[in-house]
Amino acid sequence: MSDINTIGGNSLYSGQDVGVHTGTTTDLNTGALRRKYNFGTQVSELALAQDPFFRFLSMSAKKPTDDPSFKFTEKRSSYTKRYAYMAAFSASGAAAPATQSDTDHTATAGSSVFTFKFFTDYNSQGNLQNIVGNTVKYAAGTTGTQPLFFIPGQIIKTAIGDTSGTPTGYELWKVNTVDLGTSNYAIVNATCVKAGPASSEFMDPNVDSVVGTGAVAAGTAAKAQEDLEPFKCYVVGTAFGTGTGYPETWADQPYSTSYGQTQIFKTSAVMNNTDRATVLKYQANEWARIWKEKLIEHKWDIEQSLLFSTQATTGGINTTQGAVDFISTYGNTFSLALATKSQDSFLDDLSAMLDPRYNNASSTVFFCNTAVYNWLHKLSGYFANNIGMIEPAASSPVSGGAGLGRANFAMTGKKKVFGVDITTISTIYGDMNVARNVHLDGTDVKMIGINMKYVAYRPLVGNGLNRDTSVYVGVQTLENSGVDRRVDQILTEAGMEFCCPETHALWT
Repeated sequence: MSDINTIGGNSLYSGQDVGVHTGTTTDLNTGALRRKYNFGTQVSELALAQDPFFRFLSMSAKKPTDDPSFKFTEKRSSYTKRYAYMAAFSASGAAAPATQSDTDHTATAGSSVFTFKFFTDYNSQGNLQNIVGNTVKYAAGTTGTQPLFFIPGQIIKTAIGDTSGTPTGYELWKVNTVDLGTSNYAIVNATCVKAGPASSEFMDPNVDSVVGTGAVAAGTAAKAQEDLEPFKCYVVGTAFGTGTGYPETWADQPYSTSYGQTQIFKTSAVMNNTDRATVLKYQANEWARIWKEKLIEHKWDIEQSLLFSTQATTGGINTTQGAVDFISTYGNTFSLALATKSQDSFLDDLSAMLDPRYNNASSTVFFCNTAVYNWLHKLSGYFANNIGMIEPAASSPVSGGAGLGRANFAMTGKKKVFGVDITTISTIYGDMNVARNVHLDGTDVKMIGINMKYVAYRPLVGNGLNRDTSVYVGVQTLENSGVDRRVDQILTEAGMEFCCPETHALWT
């Protein structure tokens, strides 16, 4: 930036007003006044390609905080969470047995009355769910997983399958009564209104082989939603007679809270006054060069922390949360072996990450290392470069004996967003906005997908003080220390806010 060079090279350090602050004086002694210059926005414009994550945060996700330990609230809708898994059933209409039976059942529409025992795999307090690739946190019978949404008059859909656990259809049941007296389970008495095949089984996630024994109840890694769908029982509506009164209701609690904290970043620029006065070859003002380099160094350090730091307090020193640590601990995690990863497998990852039941925002930016950046371009360009044209049918009107090939994964263009180069890759799940981030090179992290709607960069601002990136000019000069040198300090106090981990993903 030319204005940064000008400030660092001449006017700022000779005490001249260059319009960085308000005022009319032309002989401002910045060293004596200890003037602080806010560079919160300007510093992100230096070396754009080096620190794309910080650039995006600075321009689109900056949300000041007035407390170095800040809390924030997450909200998750409950209407997509009205599902449960069957733990047990009783064909006699009596209380459900303690364990599920994997034997055939026969139902007759409009007459059979069963009692079911249901559980969920999410916490109803905040609708917190298990996330793909992470340890199962909400298993059968754990605190907070009781299905609270069942009410008399509902129609529920139960999944059924064959003896191998392969889905073969569904049945509909009208809820008669609901008993929430069993801890973390719901006992539902219901009448069948649509029966399945005469010989079929209820799909049990703890028995049937499609998911695997214990995958829901005691699994070590959460499954993608599409893997669990065959076992879910959903509410599919209500049915009441004419002239009947109002139904019962249920109250959801969609909010959860979390917290973050700010971290203090400092970088100093130091030079004795003899060297500052010396005119050098190539770049005459060495102090100006060092000052600009220190700004870039400061921003580089922030980018590294915002990616790799972990939230902690050690010896009274706070560190903020980094994207890699947050997502690997709480978010979606996938593998990406470049030698064997296929387009189909990668689209499966996107399907799990971008499931509209809990991630309906389209503001995700994918930051990847150099190898993956090249891999994505090669993968998306494969069809155009290597297949391109396919042999048409004899009746094809295309001249020249060739027809156009098509693909569902293709690079559709390049653009600049906030000055950062972005590759747009079209997929069946929408456009991927991909940016190369060299900070990921040399690590086991190949790519991170950040939903910018659910992340914020939070500089400390309050009581008239702005602790976003600022330059404190002349914190030590000949005037105040007796040492014949100049010391300037670049300081940032800011933290990261990550929420809704199910909307972010990491590939290793």
